[in-house]
Amino acid sequence: MLAACRRVAGPRAIARYASTSTKEKFRVLVVGAGSGGLAVANQIYNRFKAAGKPLNAGDVVVLDAADYHYYQPGWTLVGAGLGSKTDTRRPLASLFPPHIVHIAENVKSFYPESSSVMTTSGRKISYDSLVVAAGMKTNWDGIAGLPQALADPSSGVSSIYSYNTCDKVWHDVDSLRSGNAIFTQPAGVIKCAGAPQKIMWMAWHRYQKSGRGNNIKIDFMTGTPSMFGVKKYSDALSALRIERGIGAEFQHDLISIDVANRKATFKKADGSTVDRDFTLLHVTPPMGPLDFIKASPIADPAGWVEIDQATLRHVKPEFGNIFALGDCSSLPTSKTIAAITSQAPVLTENLFSVMDTGKVSSAKYDGYTSCPLLTGYGELMLAEFKYGLVPKETFANYLGDQTKRRRLFYHLKKDFFPWAYWSRMVDGKWFGPSGPFRPKLDIKEL
Repeated sequence: MLAACRRVAGPRAIARYASTSTKEKFRVLVVGAGSGGLAVANQIYNRFKAAGKPLNAGDVVVLDAADYHYYQPGWTLVGAGLGSKTDTRRPLASLFPPHIVHIAENVKSFYPESSSVMTTSGRKISYDSLVVAAGMKTNWDGIAGLPQALADPSSGVSSIYSYNTCDKVWHDVDSLRSGNAIFTQPAGVIKCAGAPQKIMWMAWHRYQKSGRGNNIKIDFMTGTPSMFGVKKYSDALSALRIERGIGAEFQHDLISIDVANRKATFKKADGSTVDRDFTLLHVTPPMGPLDFIKASPIADPAGWVEIDQATLRHVKPEFGNIFALGDCSSLPTSKTIAAITSQAPVLTENLFSVMDTGKVSSAKYDGYTSCPLLTGYGELMLAEFKYGLVPKETFANYLGDQTKRRRLFYHLKKDFFPWAYWSRMVDGKWFGPSGPFRPKLDIKEL
């Protein structure tokens, strides 16, 4: 997941790159310095060192022109009034250890046949192995009227899906005294598919606690066919929604916003449209692959980097020195930071093995991902699952069924995960369900 804010390289970016490296060839090139890029760059360097075959300082390079790195799951907490948005970002350059090179430019084009990339400034950089961790695109223009509505402080329209708008969510939620509050989710792939309803549950609880519950009607309008992709959790969330008196419309995709008349227009599965009046509208914008990846030879027809779902290596043998993880990849699992924590060690092991022996190891990714579903202040349903939408719960043997909402899970989301992210994950030292311990991947240690 690319937790960094993109910008086109300019004079400042060139100055930063010039002070970092003038090399034109690297052992490992990582595209993107978000959650996946930083974690895997560090893990690759550490893996070679652990094998007694250390890379030289400067052998691993990360390309990203962002000024800041963001902990995006924190934006839901900000939208719920549980934190300051400034706590969710840090200067990107400050997160690199001295042995990993940071070039503050973005990639414009891939040339896998020559094992090289071209940056936005026209610089050609070659590699032995490539890791693509560039994230995905948020299509703010995909909903007519959305950019203008977000820029209007009195529109009642907000979104937790950006640093610039997440604090507006809390302002709008907390200031609402009566009316219709609508929370949307688009059809298709998005970052953390549970987040659109997390903020809805938090708003509902806020209104109940403050005595406004009877004056505010809440509806969940989603382009998807159910509350959640995994039936076990979807059934539990549906029951909770009914119990709490929250309305819902499925396969209703938001397509336009009329702020002046406070109307939101949704497209139904049959192609017809319906208008809904709103006082508060929380929007999850549509998302998709980044343009520079979509137009590249390493992408599948949908625009994602086409990799094997078990090894994370490119499916085309001629591109066998290319790997990918996170939101930009074709992996058929939910796009979350939790998924990256399990993808990174598998990718690292297989990249190391390919560079060392020419073959992948037996390490395989099973599709593990997680969605910590906030359902109110002091409670959370911890959804964990793998390929096939099959639950894979970390705490079930100790605490029981994870559809039960627990305060412990709430504090993992609110307090522990942010700490683990900044103190361990960005340094490549957090491995999801294995915590700080490198997981056993059924491989022979070299």
